[in-house]
Amino acid sequence: MAPRRKADQSDQPPKKICTDCTNIDKNQLSPMYKHYVEVKEQYPNALLLYRVGDFFECFFQDAVTISRELELVQTSKEGGKELGRIAMTGVPHHALDRYSTMLVEKGYAVAICDQVEDASVAVAEKRMVRREIQKLLTPGTLTDDGMLTARRNNFLAAVVIAGEHWGLAYADISTGEFFTTQSSDLSNLTLELLRLQPSEVLIPTNAPDINGLLRPGEQSEYLADCLPNSFCYSLRSQKSFTLIEASQRLKDTFGVTSLEGMGCSNLPLGVRAAGGLLEYVEDTQKAYQVPLQPLKTYSLADYLVLDHQSRRNLEITQTVRDGTFYGSLLWALDRTATAMGGRALRRWLLQPLIDIKGITARQDTIAELVDNTPVREDLRAMLKKIYDIERLSGRVGSGTANARDLLALGESLIRLTDLSAIASYGTSPYLKAIQKVPPELEQLGNFIIDNLVESPPQHIKDGGLIRGGINSQLDEMRQRLEDDRQWLTNLEVTERERTGVSNLKVGYNKTFGYYISMPRSKAEQAPDNYQRKQTLTNEERYITSELKEKETRILTAKDDLNNLEYEIFTQLREKVAEKASEIRQIAKAVAAIDVLAGLAEIAVYQNYCRPEIFEGREIFILEGRHPVVEQSLGDGFFVPNSTNLGCKDAKFCVSTEENNPDLIILTGPNASGKSCYLRQVGLIQLIAQIGSFVPATEAKLAICDRIFTRVGAVDDLATGQSTFMVEMNETANILNHGTAQSLVLLDEIGRGTATFDGLSIAWSVAEYLATEIQARTIFATHYHELNELASILTNVANYQVMVKEMADKIIFLHQVIPGGASKSYGIEAGRLAGLPPTVIKRAKQVMGQIEKHSKIALGLRTNIQQRKPIANNNGNGNKGDFIEQLDIFAD
Repeated sequence: MAPRRKADQSDQPPKKICTDCTNIDKNQLSPMYKHYVEVKEQYPNALLLYRVGDFFECFFQDAVTISRELELVQTSKEGGKELGRIAMTGVPHHALDRYSTMLVEKGYAVAICDQVEDASVAVAEKRMVRREIQKLLTPGTLTDDGMLTARRNNFLAAVVIAGEHWGLAYADISTGEFFTTQSSDLSNLTLELLRLQPSEVLIPTNAPDINGLLRPGEQSEYLADCLPNSFCYSLRSQKSFTLIEASQRLKDTFGVTSLEGMGCSNLPLGVRAAGGLLEYVEDTQKAYQVPLQPLKTYSLADYLVLDHQSRRNLEITQTVRDGTFYGSLLWALDRTATAMGGRALRRWLLQPLIDIKGITARQDTIAELVDNTPVREDLRAMLKKIYDIERLSGRVGSGTANARDLLALGESLIRLTDLSAIASYGTSPYLKAIQKVPPELEQLGNFIIDNLVESPPQHIKDGGLIRGGINSQLDEMRQRLEDDRQWLTNLEVTERERTGVSNLKVGYNKTFGYYISMPRSKAEQAPDNYQRKQTLTNEERYITSELKEKETRILTAKDDLNNLEYEIFTQLREKVAEKASEIRQIAKAVAAIDVLAGLAEIAVYQNYCRPEIFEGREIFILEGRHPVVEQSLGDGFFVPNSTNLGCKDAKFCVSTEENNPDLIILTGPNASGKSCYLRQVGLIQLIAQIGSFVPATEAKLAICDRIFTRVGAVDDLATGQSTFMVEMNETANILNHGTAQSLVLLDEIGRGTATFDGLSIAWSVAEYLATEIQARTIFATHYHELNELASILTNVANYQVMVKEMADKIIFLHQVIPGGASKSYGIEAGRLAGLPPTVIKRAKQVMGQIEKHSKIALGLRTNIQQRKPIANNNGNGNKGDFIEQLDIFAD
C-alpha cells in the first residue's frame, strides 16, 4: 500500500476572507479591530485609514476598495477563530498624502484615524494606543499643498433650492475665500456651478438615511435637474441648513451679533447654504480649525455672464479639442509670477466686470506699469521671490503648517516691504493697496526667520527646527546631549588604548542600543566590566553599565529635546496664526498686482492697446488680433481684422458704407478664418472687461451683459441628443436670454439638417436677432443666400473673408472686408483636404446642375422685390413681420 501523500496547499479549501464588518459580533474582535469597526460605523461613507505602526491600514471592504483603486496588493490578517481572516490593505505613513490624493481625485472621502499619543506610553501602561479621527478628506476640503493645484482654486459649494429660487455658498478652505449669493431661475444656478467648477457640492436632503458622497456621474433621486452630474455631491442632513441654525453658526464663527454687516441679512437661502457649508467644514477638519474669511455676498448682475458653452467655445481655460491648458486664453495671458496671482487671473477671466469704474481702475494700473518699465520689471522680479502666502497663511491658521511653510511665509513677509517700496510711486488703487503693508507683518517675518533654522526638516517632531539662543532650556539640553555624544566619541579612543584592540568600535542599532564591538579573535582581551550582549560570526558585542547609563540619557534627552522644540514651534505657529487675516488681506493685493503686472508685460511685448470702455452699444475694434492664435503663429504672421457693431456714429465705424450694423452676415470658405474672427471679437470684448489692454491698434467697446458663442457642435450621446439637437438647444438658449446689450457670435447655424430646413432656420434666427433682440451679432455662415438680409433690414451688413482665386487653386487671405461672398468654395476645401480628383470633378458637375435648377435664389429675389424692408424695430416696424418672411422658402 502506497503511503498517503501529505496534502499540499492546493488540496486545501480556500480560506474565506471577511470583507463585511456590518454584521459581525464585535465581542469576537480584538480591541484594535473592535475600535476600527466602531470608528467605521461613525463614517460609513468614507474609506477609513487607520494608523498601525508605520502604516495606515484599511480592513474589510475598505481594503478591497483601496486595493482596486490604488492597484495595491490586498492581503489578510487573522481576525480570530470565529471570524477567520480579515481583508487588509495598507500604505506607508510617509506616503499618506500621495495615496489620499489619489483616492480623493477618484471621488472618495477618506477618514484619517491617527495615533494621538506616544506609542511608548501605551506600551508602558500595557494598553492599546489611543487613536482618533484627525481629518476627513473630501474633494472640497483639501488644504495640503501636495493635494492641490497651485494655480486653481479648490472650491467647496453648498446649494439650497426653494422652488425656482436658490442660494449658493462656496469657499476655498485653503485660501479662506467665502462667498454667498441668492437668485431665481434655476438655469442661473447651473451657470454658476459650471463657472466655479467646485470639487464638491453639499446638498441638504430630507432622507432619513443620508447616502453620503456621490461620485461624478452617479445618479440620485435627491439631485435636482439643474445640478450637473459632473460634480461630486455630498448629501447632508437638513438640520444644519435651517435658517436659525445657519444664522447662529455664522454669527458664532465670525463673532458678530447681526448678519447685516456681511450684507446677507436679506438672503435667507444664501445664509442657509453658508451655514450648512460651515458646519461641514467643522465636521471634516476635526482637530484643525480652518480660518475662513468673513462671508461676502455678490450678485450675478455685477458680472458679465458667460454660459458653459461660451466658455468652452472661447477656450478660456482649456482648449476644446483636447482640454489642455496650452492654447487657451489663460495660457496666452498668464504672465503671473505667483500661484495666488495665477488663481486670481483665472477668476477674473471667468467672471469679467460690467462696472466701468472697476475696469478703469485696473486699466489705470496697467497703464502706469506699461509706461514705467523699470518699476514693472522690479515688481515682477520681487514677486517671483514671494511664496503663496495666501495658502501658507491658511495652513498656519489651521495648525497644519510645518517649519518649511513657516519659513517660506516669513521670507515672503519680509519681501513685502521691498515690494511696497517699489510700488511707492504709483497713484492707481491697486498700486496704492500694496503700499500699505502693515509694519507688524515685516516684524513677524523677521521673528520667524530669527527663530527657525535655515533648512528645517519636513517633519516637525523630528527636532532640528529652532535656532540656538532662542530658549535657554533648549540650549542647556542640547549642550548636555552634545557632551554625552562627545563622551561616546571619546569612549572608542579610550577603550582602544585600554584594551589594546586597535579595531574596537562603538556602534548602535535599534534592537540593542549602543554597544562595543571587537573581533572574536580578540575576545580574551575584553575587560572584566564588559558584558557580552551578542555573538556574531566575526565579532563579539559588549555593553557596560556606564554605556547603558549614557545610552538612556542620550535617548531620553533626544526625545525631550524634540518635544521641547515641537512645543516652541507650535507656540511660534500660533503667534503667526494671530495675523492670518491681515496676511490674507495683503495676499489679495499682491495677487491683484501680480495679475496686472503680467497683463502690462503682455501689453508691451504683444503691442496691446488700452480700450475705451463706456455705456452704450458700440463695439469698434481697429486691426484686432486673436490673442492665442497670434502667439501660436509668431510675430508678423497673424492677419489683423477690424470690427464695428452697433455703431451710431460714422466716425467710429470701419466701413463708410455700413455705419450702424447690429448684425454682420459673415461669409467665406472653410478654413479661411471665420471662426477665428468670431472668437477674436469675443475674446477682445472679454479681456477688455477684466480690465486688460487688448490685441488691437485701437478699440472703443461698450459694456456687454453677456457673451454668447455657438461655434461648432458635438453629439451629446449621454442624453441622446444629436449634433443638430445640441446646436438647436444652444441657439434656443441664446434667443431666450440675449438682450440688446449682449454680444452674440454664431457659426454655421442650421447646417446639421437638410439644406432647405437649415437655410430657413438660419434666416429666421438671424432676422430675430436683428429685429426682436437687436443684439450685436456676428453670424458666420455658408448660406450666402443670407446676404439678402442686408437688403431687407437696415441694421444688417454683409462681410466676407477674402479669397484669391487662381486657375487651379484658391488662396485664403484671412482678411475680412465689406460685402458678401457669392459661393462657399466647399469643393475646393475638399480638394485641399485630399479628396480624389475624380470625386472633386464629379462634385463640380453635380453642383452645376443644382445651381441651374435651384429655386431658392429665384424665390428670394422675387420675394424681396415684392416686400418693403423691415425697420430695425425702433418703433417703426412690426416685431412679428420677420416670421412672415419665411414664406420666401415656400416655392
